[in-house]
Amino acid sequence: MLQKPEPFVKPDMIFSVSDASMLLKKVVETAFPEIRIRGELSQITHATSGHLYMTIKDAGAAINAIIWRGTPVNFKLEEGAEVIITGRFTTYPARSNYQVIITSIEMAGVGAILKMLEERKHKLAAEGLFDESRKKPLPRFPQTIGVVTSPTGAAFQDIQNRLRERFPVHVLLYPATVQGATAAEEVAAGIEYFNRMNNVDVIIVARGGGALEDLLPFSEEIVVRAAANSRIPLISGVGHEPDWMLIDFAADVRAPTPTGAAETVVPTKISLIQELDNLSHRLNTAFITHLGNLKRGLANITPKSPKQVLMEQSQRLDDLSHTMDIVIDKKLQYVHQKIELMSRFPMILSNKLITLNQSVQHMGQMLNSLSYKNVLQRGYAIVRDKDNKIISTYSAVPDSIEFADGILNL
Repeated sequence: MLQKPEPFVKPDMIFSVSDASMLLKKVVETAFPEIRIRGELSQITHATSGHLYMTIKDAGAAINAIIWRGTPVNFKLEEGAEVIITGRFTTYPARSNYQVIITSIEMAGVGAILKMLEERKHKLAAEGLFDESRKKPLPRFPQTIGVVTSPTGAAFQDIQNRLRERFPVHVLLYPATVQGATAAEEVAAGIEYFNRMNNVDVIIVARGGGALEDLLPFSEEIVVRAAANSRIPLISGVGHEPDWMLIDFAADVRAPTPTGAAETVVPTKISLIQELDNLSHRLNTAFITHLGNLKRGLANITPKSPKQVLMEQSQRLDDLSHTMDIVIDKKLQYVHQKIELMSRFPMILSNKLITLNQSVQHMGQMLNSLSYKNVLQRGYAIVRDKDNKIISTYSAVPDSIEFADGILNL
């Protein structure tokens, strides 16, 4: 149980506000030179200065905390993450509050890390970053391989040694830290660099084994998205066989180790020689089989005498001649039909003209029968006014009267 400290300030002492604040600051910093606290992160704020401000809390209390710029953080800080912080208590007199200056921070146990990774995995999978349709095939014989890893780590040496043993190729290294606060950004930058330069046939992202916390940069969103968006085929060779990082799901191929990645990307010289021998054997077998078939085909051919060949050609000419006769007869019949039709054309035209003349005469008769002249012949007359309009009323003044044989002007 925590013991209550003895008071050392006398009741009759009077302090200024600044002195009291500084005294409290010294007491707090002296009493808590280092402390480890477990809780949940909230209200994470990234200041322009590079410092991180946050709150660590549990069900009963909350404490302000600060991570100064440059303090290493091995994973991305997220709201709700359960962590263990190590630091020292201090006060901030300007606001009359106390806070923890964090010197290191870690996930609160493997269970918390795995829970965080599982939640992130579901989120990225829902975006389609792990879909099989995005996977690209590896080139059969790459000429240049890009490697994103630490230049001083054992992973790069293992990759180079295995490539030299199996199938020597040109290797380009993008140096990146594989642990710590900047690791994720550097690894993502390496993937993007090779895609931007388009100077390699395949990319290997590699790191040796380590604790789960050390491998977390390879599960950061920035790395997973860079791997999923890579246009160049990408192999993930991070950790050892049991280790699974989120980059493994976004990569085109997952290798259990960096050495396994080198083995995946190139064949061995021995396997190539064996493959060539197999192809040569299959080619020889196919050639011998084809040659045997040709020989059997030649053996089955019965040569024909010149007289037989001549008779067959003569028969073919007779068949062609008969066919030509049939075609010509059909053409002549068609021409005769056309000529006969044309010979009947004048008679058809004459009949058409007679019909037209009869129609014209009939229409003339109809016009005559409808003409008002015929009405005048029957004793009628037309009375018009001075405007030559027909008068039909008694009150109108007539100007002329038209009879069948002439017009009388009044």
